[in-house]
Amino acid sequence: MSAWVDPATTVLSHFSLARQHPIDDRIRLAATNGFSSIGLYVGHYQQLLDDGEAPGRVRELLAEHGVRLAEIEVIPGLGADGAGGERAAAFEATAYAMADTFGCRYLQVIGPANLPLAEAAQAFGALCDRAADHGLVVGLEFLPFNDIATVIDARHIVETADRPNGGICVDIWHHERGLADLDAIAALPGELITGIQLNDGSKVPQNDDYYTDCLANRCAPGEGEFDVAGFLTAVRATGSTVPVSFEVCNSVYGWAHPDEHIASLGRALAALTARP
Repeated sequence: MSAWVDPATTVLSHFSLARQHPIDDRIRLAATNGFSSIGLYVGHYQQLLDDGEAPGRVRELLAEHGVRLAEIEVIPGLGADGAGGERAAAFEATAYAMADTFGCRYLQVIGPANLPLAEAAQAFGALCDRAADHGLVVGLEFLPFNDIATVIDARHIVETADRPNGGICVDIWHHERGLADLDAIAALPGELITGIQLNDGSKVPQNDDYYTDCLANRCAPGEGEFDVAGFLTAVRATGSTVPVSFEVCNSVYGWAHPDEHIASLGRALAALTARP
């Protein structure tokens, strides 16, 4: 088996650092720790636009460090036609400007759906069509704290929508803390996996509130108790070869110590790259 992750495509997710972490340092940390690409939150990019830092300064920083802007996060509520409404419409407009400017590959989408399956699929499909006009593939992330809670829920929406650029984001955190069914992951058609998010953590939550815990207590792959090897094996067994994004949210330690935190992700990346 080839390496689980390819450093030539691996992404440092936006939320591995604090939401408004400076863009110059964000790109520097990605480059110095072996990541070829970054993800960027739509709200952060909009602030950079408002401050006059984008697109010009962002383009210069990416070129200086040899880093690409590959991922865009995150469109809520299945987009403008779903529960996301006007807020999602504004986010979509910014996301498409990012894609047109930087040639991004991937757009992340979340629920809640708040709709019957057929209508949720219609909203997701319409979003995929708009994204396709800007060269984007779309990943619907399942989150145990909303009504698209499992990989099975996400698969139902994606398969009903049936768009060539629409798929599922599989995040090991939400897999482990949710359904925790590797068979359900392994049963996915490889072409339905458009995003992979990697991190690690304790088997037992450190905070009773799911949302708080998932932002506060993630750690580098290999430093926690998740079955990272089993997860990656199941994902790659589907035939999926899409890039891996390291999304290691850690407001308890990592956001206060960004150099040390991202260095730990770089070590994990090197170890997974070397794993046959």
